[in-house]
Amino acid sequence: MAKSRQYWLLKTEPGEWSWEDQAANGGLTKWDGVKNKQAQKHLKAMKLGDLGFFYHSGASARRVMGVVSVVKEWYSDDDNEVVVDVKAVGEMRRAVDLKEMKGDDGLKGFVLFRQPRLSVVPVTEEVWKRICDLGGGFEGDGMNEGDGGDD
Repeated sequence: MAKSRQYWLLKTEPGEWSWEDQAANGGLTKWDGVKNKQAQKHLKAMKLGDLGFFYHSGASARRVMGVVSVVKEWYSDDDNEVVVDVKAVGEMRRAVDLKEMKGDDGLKGFVLFRQPRLSVVPVTEEVWKRICDLGGGFEGDGMNEGDGGDD
């Protein structure tokens, strides 16, 4: 039986690697620099086609900016780091701020709130859907903004 799609949140400081950087040049990059063993374990659990929120961290920019897809499962690069390749899927129609997420009853218990320093965290399907709802979805999600669909 095929394993269902998993969801993730990948954090980055916008001064190091921003959503704009990710979206440029076809949106493809290797996700590296993860030192924490638990976060590395999450990278190793990612499978082709899994989706991840692209999250700006840092003092002034804590928000979900877009969505990426895993296009190459984990491998070791030249520096023996755990790496996955991700590609930009689309920008959130409206960035979802950490304060907004913390204030939403549908997101109580989200691992991001319990382990705020972890750079890669799993996201349940329910949390994924709620954050997508808060942001009005993302470009490329198949939902046209304001289309009145029943989804």
